[in-house]
Amino acid sequence: MPLKPPAAKDKKAAAGVDRRSFVALCFDPLVLAFGFMAVTSQVWVLALARFMFPNVLVEPPTAFKIGPASDYPLGGVSTKWLAARGVWIVHTDQYKGRNLIYALASVCTHLGCTPNWLEGEQKYKCPCHGSGFYVNGINFEGPAPRPLERVGLKLAADGQLEVDKSVKFQEEMGQWEDSNSFVDGSLA
Repeated sequence: MPLKPPAAKDKKAAAGVDRRSFVALCFDPLVLAFGFMAVTSQVWVLALARFMFPNVLVEPPTAFKIGPASDYPLGGVSTKWLAARGVWIVHTDQYKGRNLIYALASVCTHLGCTPNWLEGEQKYKCPCHGSGFYVNGINFEGPAPRPLERVGLKLAADGQLEVDKSVKFQEEMGQWEDSNSFVDGSLA
């Protein structure tokens, strides 16, 4: 039987690494370590690049128009702006006998939960710890230490009511008497 020509063996040697030595090279601990280090450094570079771009939170403007005063009938609490802007619009004559339209912030003064307006009971009730507030925002039950806060409200030049949430008014500091915390309902 003739022997294989030696030239074929030399072609494999001349071609470089064969399959077996390539697989062995891939599982070499040094190659694995450097590969893992390269992947880890690329992840760190990507994380650093992401860190350089700030997280931008787009919030709605603090001042916004809510329509004419005629949209808010006397004796009612409007929850129209509760979900989008976090305010109730109240038109009442139960605050010191005056006909007022004002905007209450929908943040409980106890721990910051959002109270619910209960139309049947004519009160705001906080679901977190049970604080209760009258229609005018004064607290009467639960752990809330003070009344709800009013936010700025004025009659704009075009006849619409304009809420400004950047301005807050607290009843216990006498700020509810400030003319920027309400609009006279009889004039609007």
